Amino acid sequence: MTKRTYGGISAGQGTALLVGAVLGPGMLVLPHLAASAAGPASVLAWAGLLALSVPVALTFAALGARYPDGGGVASFVGLAFGRHASAVAGWWFYGAVPIGTVAGALVGGQYVEACLGVPATLAACLILAAAFAANAAGLRTSGGLQIGFVVLLVALLATAVITAAPHADAANFTPFAPYGAAGVASAAGVLMFAFVGWEAASHLSAEFAAGRNGLFRATVVTLVVIALLYLGVSVVSVGVLGPGMTGVPLTAMLETGIGGAARPITGVVAVLLTFGAVNTYLAGAARLGAALARDGALPGWFARGGAPGETPYRSLALLAVLSVPVLVWAVDLDLLMRATSACLAAVTATGVAAAVRLLPPGRHRRTAAVGCGLSLVALGFCGVYLVVPAVLALVAWGALRFTARRPVPSR
Repeated sequence: MTKRTYGGISAGQGTALLVGAVLGPGMLVLPHLAASAAGPASVLAWAGLLALSVPVALTFAALGARYPDGGGVASFVGLAFGRHASAVAGWWFYGAVPIGTVAGALVGGQYVEACLGVPATLAACLILAAAFAANAAGLRTSGGLQIGFVVLLVALLATAVITAAPHADAANFTPFAPYGAAGVASAAGVLMFAFVGWEAASHLSAEFAAGRNGLFRATVVTLVVIALLYLGVSVVSVGVLGPGMTGVPLTAMLETGIGGAARPITGVVAVLLTFGAVNTYLAGAARLGAALARDGALPGWFARGGAPGETPYRSLALLAVLSVPVLVWAVDLDLLMRATSACLAAVTATGVAAAVRLLPPGRHRRTAAVGCGLSLVALGFCGVYLVVPAVLALVAWGALRFTARRPVPSR
């Protein structure tokens, strides 16, 4: 049996990376979108998705422990269900990136407009342009800087909750469910944006100095941190801001807690957080596109630049081209986040389904089975937006058939 070797990430560093994978700038606006869909009952959607996160997170940690050199969900899906299923999972993520990065940029843009007076769409365009330029120049967000962004976001959310909580009013929780169960389901659909990213555990696992023990410790600590932050933000935002919650709830909460000085600070922080997240996602997605082309799920022309140390310009250019119509034609933030959530929820559900097949009989497989069932229920909350991953699945299937008939061009 080959001895596994592990890298040098400590449990603390791994926790920061996992928190960063799950917790993103979407949290700057999701409390507003969820409350708009369900009213105060949106807290039930937050709690339900947190319950879903437990078996899903532990399942991906188990996959990572068993396959410490795994390349992400697409590789697990390929091992479990074959090449075509792997291509579909890869396309779900790759296709979600132009939608999700535009949504993230618009989140930052809304805060810039509210806090600094620059139009939201213009700010979003500048954030996207800067991120694409940074990737084209070969600049990457360092691991230390990513951890810094995570600490900054956690500090921002914690400060907002702690300082605003004393101003909560119980009257803001009535009526509790003005839109009924359908409203809670609708809130869960958009909140899926904040509950994906657990698959990062599977391909970070080989980097942990303590091996599988470090991975599981980091996963458990991340679950605790995410639970405290999400429940705190969801309850306090409703209790403090009530039905008049604005599209920039964190700014409103901080202003309630510490005064007007919070406004410009929040605007600058929102830009930094948004740029960091968009830059990181574009870097990963550009390499994913090159890998899809290498494996026949995109025309082979896009595979160039996918080797270590190279920049996949062609894949990055395709992402830029796909982002333009999203920014021009679909600037409704709620729509963009729901479409992204549907794609990423499909990736998560497929990943835990693969785990049911790959993990040996026992506790971990049972956990994966529970996570798979709950993920399918959560996927149903995405409703009509499931048409987006359905279309991307057809694109992946068509790309495989097209490339199978054509020779891969020489690089």
